[in-house]
Amino acid sequence: MPQFIFRLPLLCLILLPLGASPLAAADLAKGRATFRSSCASCHAVDNDSNGFGPYLKGVVGRPAASVAGYNYSAAMQQAGRNGLVWDEERLAAFLSSPSKAVPGTRMRFFGFWFSSQIEDVIAYLKANP
Repeated sequence: MPQFIFRLPLLCLILLPLGASPLAAADLAKGRATFRSSCASCHAVDNDSNGFGPYLKGVVGRPAASVAGYNYSAAMQQAGRNGLVWDEERLAAFLSSPSKAVPGTRMRFFGFWFSSQIEDVIAYLKANP
């Protein structure tokens, strides 16, 4: 038997992650549970109502500090004026460390510790356009 047949499974294991999207393995149910336990006390995702924080319905692809009627911090307003748009990459950085991603933000959340939590929450946010 040719040796390449035995190496095929190893090659698949090496190449599979190259074609996979970072959110491909995200778990929507875990994202919903994480959002509910860590975010929902300040943010709504299923309606256009601001709470202690701005609503996050449709946040993916939205410019920072653009929800009407919400009083954003000066730092977040400046980030919006500088062109910050909440794409997956920038949301991931913000959810990892809000104060590092937007120094001066008033958000009182220190960030998620695990990339899987971030991926799950982003998947959940994307499911609520």
